[in-house]
Amino acid sequence: MILEFQGAARTVTGSMHLLHVNGSNVLLDCGLYQGKRSEANDRNRNFPFDPKSIDALVLSHAHIDHSGNIPQLVKKGFHGLIYCTPATRDLCEIMLLDSGHIQEKDTEFMNKKLLRNHEPPIEPLYLPADVTEALKLFRPVPYNTEFDVVKNVRATYVDAGHILGSASVRVTIQENGTTKTLGFSGDLGPQNLPIVRDPDFMGNVESVIFESTYGGVDHEPFDSKAEQLRADIQKTVDRGGKIIVPAFSVGRTQDLVFALHTLFDSGQLPRIPIFVDSPLAVNATDIFKKHPECFDQETYSHIMKNHDPFGLNQLTYIRSVEESKRLNDRQGPCMIIAASGMCEAGRILHHLANSIGDERNTILIVGYQAEHTLGKRLVDKEEQVRIFGSVYQRKAEVIVHNSFSAHADGSGLLRYISKYDKNQLQKIYLVHGEYERQMAMFDGLKKQGNSAVEIPVKGQKFDF
Repeated sequence: MILEFQGAARTVTGSMHLLHVNGSNVLLDCGLYQGKRSEANDRNRNFPFDPKSIDALVLSHAHIDHSGNIPQLVKKGFHGLIYCTPATRDLCEIMLLDSGHIQEKDTEFMNKKLLRNHEPPIEPLYLPADVTEALKLFRPVPYNTEFDVVKNVRATYVDAGHILGSASVRVTIQENGTTKTLGFSGDLGPQNLPIVRDPDFMGNVESVIFESTYGGVDHEPFDSKAEQLRADIQKTVDRGGKIIVPAFSVGRTQDLVFALHTLFDSGQLPRIPIFVDSPLAVNATDIFKKHPECFDQETYSHIMKNHDPFGLNQLTYIRSVEESKRLNDRQGPCMIIAASGMCEAGRILHHLANSIGDERNTILIVGYQAEHTLGKRLVDKEEQVRIFGSVYQRKAEVIVHNSFSAHADGSGLLRYISKYDKNQLQKIYLVHGEYERQMAMFDGLKKQGNSAVEIPVKGQKFDF
């Protein structure tokens, strides 16, 4: 039994781990890598294994850094089954089609520039048609239901409390007369946030692949951040600016809109127009209604009474390029939410190019930004940034709200690991974190008495 780490190793993107057992190959996640453009392009186009050799894929959740390269995996010869929760399947249909459209439109835009410079055109990673083919291989499995992955490998999903349908995975493996248990945390959510349920403990395992995004860092309480959000939005409204939010239309967007909806309804903020700008913009309310298994009781009761707890019906969904361009000419305060969340592709780049030079505007960051991405350069408040190859002077204010992160903070991650029986847990593999955060997590785990902790590098293999 060999574990091979090929993504999210000492970085937060491109989640992809490979399990070799009984002559079969099982892939855990297949995400897009986001970072330095040349490196990201190479890693996303070239798998470190033959896709035809993969027998099954076990997917933790729908975020693009975990699911985003599935269409290319299928395009290059994978024909096995893709296991996920029912809500993850429904979100992947939206998010992967959205990603396919982004690949297509960004490539068209860049090829026009390349043609003018007499340079060869580029090909998109995949197209919406490739997504449609991939979706045929999805097999939804409910939480807490054991299922066969390949021969002598069984798995169970438990709620990770991260986004709708997110899961941690407990894997039971039989090989050469022995039984081993492996856990994969996926991305863990924080405790006591509105909308989705808190993470469930997966149960004891002998080895666990564990995320470390916010190792050593604690979030501010959600309630105190609501007041800060109110003040930041009010400040932008008072100066007549726009609020640009890099994020997909499902995921942490719901947490942000939930908070804004509450502030609007209580009269603490003047209501402003909110636009979700996506080629496949969909009101996610119907998907949310289909999956009551993912919600805390309060949110579930609101949904079943046909209330709109997220304020999703008060958003304006932008589909066409023409509608999107008209937002550039819009006068007065508004909020524009557009993908991608790390500002590496999609319509968010056009909105940033149009808005970044106006000091009245605010760029609101609500998700983790990986190293070497435009989003990270904005978080670092660089005065000049490059968008579509051109340099822009940043005058817009950048505000970061980590309380809207769908990830558990450092203390939350350590609390989760403390639930494992140390007499059974033989190895912890830290993934999905920048190295500095992983070292902080490593130190915290050592203080807890966890002796065997690894921080794999890309391509590293472990026999367990």
